[in-house]
Amino acid sequence: MLTSKQILELTGISRATLNNYIALGLLEKPSVQPTKEDDGRAPRIGYFPDDALNQIKQIKKLKKEGLSMSAITEHFNNNNIQDSVTPFPEQQFTTKPENDSKRLLTLELGIDDIPGPAYMVNNNFEVVWWNDDAVEQLFGQEDCMQGDLEERNVFRLLMESPIARKMVEWQDILSNHLETAKKRLSHKNIASIYSSLSPDDARIMDELYESAKMINEVPMIHYPVNLNTSSEEIEAYNLYASFFREGILFAYAKSEVDCSPLLELLSRRDHVIRNLLKKRKPFLTPLSVMVADLQNSVQICAELPPDEYFELINHIWQAAEPIFRKYYGTHGKHVGDGMVYYFFPQPDSNYILNSIHCAHDLKNMMSEVSREWQTRKNWLHALHLNIGLHEGQEWFGTYHSGTNLEFTVLGDTINHAARISDLARQGSIWATKNMLGSLSSQERKQLRYGIRRVTENGEEILVKDIYSRISSIVDLTEGRNYKFNDIAMLPVTEIVDIEES
Repeated sequence: MLTSKQILELTGISRATLNNYIALGLLEKPSVQPTKEDDGRAPRIGYFPDDALNQIKQIKKLKKEGLSMSAITEHFNNNNIQDSVTPFPEQQFTTKPENDSKRLLTLELGIDDIPGPAYMVNNNFEVVWWNDDAVEQLFGQEDCMQGDLEERNVFRLLMESPIARKMVEWQDILSNHLETAKKRLSHKNIASIYSSLSPDDARIMDELYESAKMINEVPMIHYPVNLNTSSEEIEAYNLYASFFREGILFAYAKSEVDCSPLLELLSRRDHVIRNLLKKRKPFLTPLSVMVADLQNSVQICAELPPDEYFELINHIWQAAEPIFRKYYGTHGKHVGDGMVYYFFPQPDSNYILNSIHCAHDLKNMMSEVSREWQTRKNWLHALHLNIGLHEGQEWFGTYHSGTNLEFTVLGDTINHAARISDLARQGSIWATKNMLGSLSSQERKQLRYGIRRVTENGEEILVKDIYSRISSIVDLTEGRNYKFNDIAMLPVTEIVDIEES
């Protein structure tokens, strides 16, 4: 007799797959018995017969031969398990047969193979990935998806699409989306999205938001919905909403189709989100960019043994990770021991303030790391991350090769942030005038910023609430400062501290 834990370890299947096999009758329900000596503290536990392993082996073999789950279930209902099976004709289990609206799902289902509308929204409910069916059956023409990211808000698309509005359950579909959004977006956030709609449509959204129930963010939630086809027929679908840190994936599948392969795919959360991020369309978005560089890294690398230098860098990255996560930072393409992070608009916070607060917390974190390594190595080096911040509107996308995936921004914003990071010394934080100008006067009051000046007595003071062109801060005629020529006229300031609200 085997426990479910032993079954999972020996076969490599997921618990969701095991439960699916039981639900389909492919495996007998476990027999609940008192635990054995090595089965843990639970007084009773479910046991499977030993031949369950062979049964799963046969199921996996049939899957590799291309049979759908419904075909596998029928096979076991009508036949004894055999060592070899003749597959069904190929057209019965191909994912996208031509001229066949009743697609069948296969167990090798991938993101591109979802046989119905599918799209992913970010935390602002802007569509960042979609398939062709989502455009054809819900959103309308492809050109409606090519605008700025803010124009691709899913509520705006569903409200303005002639196709969606003809749906017999159009308002129910909107309500389903609002239920998934209500915990992440306030009424104020939602109202700003549909402010451009007609008064009647705005009233509909208001009423739907008020009546929508707030759901807990479970891994996945299911809604039965009806969609109109191109021939004006009404077909029953299952709408699955899968929650990720990066957003929510919505996937539709016809009720008449075996959905277990889709559920199996959605249960592989790391695989799904990685593939979605690879396939996410580049989009134009406002953002804040942070570039942080370890001061004197070449000297530190020369003084430390290689294993200790990498230990130091890993120490810094690991200590920084929860800070970036706290402020919604997205890791960008980087070189060497530097850091590049992007901060995007969020439904519940100001992304520019997020990047500034993140930089401030990193500065405090580095002070602790520095003290620890000074004590450990008995050296006088103070470890600093020199930080440059800038904001702008740029194209955001991904580079990927094999299993490697990196996010990147195209445009001057990241280049200017990198130059400003080169300007910063002793762990200081520098930002552009444009960036701080994007904050409200109340938000700027939280910041202590300005330019340091040296008095006639040689005393350094901070002249608060001012900016300076880079050409006035460094001598551009010095060889080491030539790199600042391209941003010589850029007004910047040093952010010294933040008042905690």
